[in-house]
Amino acid sequence: MRIGVLTGGGDCPGLNAVIRAVVRKGIDRHGHTILGFRDGWRGPIENRWEELTIESVRGILPRGGTILGSSRTNPLSRDDGVERIRATLADLELVGLIVIGGEDTLGAAARLYADGLPIVGVPKTIDNDLGGTDMTFGFDTALQVATDAIDRLHTTAESHHRNLVVEVMGRHAGWIALHSGLAGGADVILIPERPFDIEEVCRLIRRRHERGRYFAIVVAAEGATPVEGTMEMVAGSGVDEFGHARLGGIGQRLEREIEERTGYETRTTVLGHVQRGGTPTAFDRVLATRLGVAAIDAATEQRWGTMAALRGQRIELVPLEEAVAELRTVPVEDYEAAETFFG
Repeated sequence: MRIGVLTGGGDCPGLNAVIRAVVRKGIDRHGHTILGFRDGWRGPIENRWEELTIESVRGILPRGGTILGSSRTNPLSRDDGVERIRATLADLELVGLIVIGGEDTLGAAARLYADGLPIVGVPKTIDNDLGGTDMTFGFDTALQVATDAIDRLHTTAESHHRNLVVEVMGRHAGWIALHSGLAGGADVILIPERPFDIEEVCRLIRRRHERGRYFAIVVAAEGATPVEGTMEMVAGSGVDEFGHARLGGIGQRLEREIEERTGYETRTTVLGHVQRGGTPTAFDRVLATRLGVAAIDAATEQRWGTMAALRGQRIELVPLEEAVAELRTVPVEDYEAAETFFG
């Protein structure tokens, strides 16, 4: 059998581990030929690919990023996108395609499967917001990077008696902000699921000063928003092919508001893409490998329209449409538990 594989959307630690697992088991155990498409959906649209071999995936397990490249290309935004992908699969005599991606990439995959294309999905996103799976690979690595940064910022904040705002990734879901904030001992955590009151943020910071703690760590997800009418916000610049606005700026805005309202010196650190890069943690390497093995097995059995998912401690196949039906966001009770440690 000839099977294709692609990685779409933002890069993420663990992608290479999935590719390696697909290739190693696909070739060694099943005798398949594996073709890797370049740069996400752009690859099958433009018929850009390379054959993946045991040798070509040697040594990539600990590497971040993706050897195939990625992009935020949306095949559904092109009038002939679906037909060009269909033609590419036919031209290369592929029985199906393994798609590794997040909500946008797999959302497109689900639509393409509904149009008759044979697809198996693998969930990835550092935001950990994809439905149908209990956790996505990449999240654990991003969480560790953010927690390490908060630990380092704690010492300089305390030394200089400053408030430090740490902006982390999380467009629609605050998993990184919540977990890194808890692990790093943040004094305020702001997430997209819970619009914040800037006056409450400042009250918590003032209370710390009254208690003799002359610094504070505020962790904010990039998608965090204030209660309407309580704080002026700056709109993002431009949108990608999936219609998402480019976020960024909540950290700087909070810095100005907190300093102006409290009179306490405040600075911002934006972690940005450093959370995506570098070596994946052991947890992410193992999870990505298990998902890759399940995906190539599913493709071999032609169980199209499914996605490999972590359910409890086991890897299972779930309907692809279930994975993209809704985002996995932070439950109210999880955030309320974290509020115990604010201020």
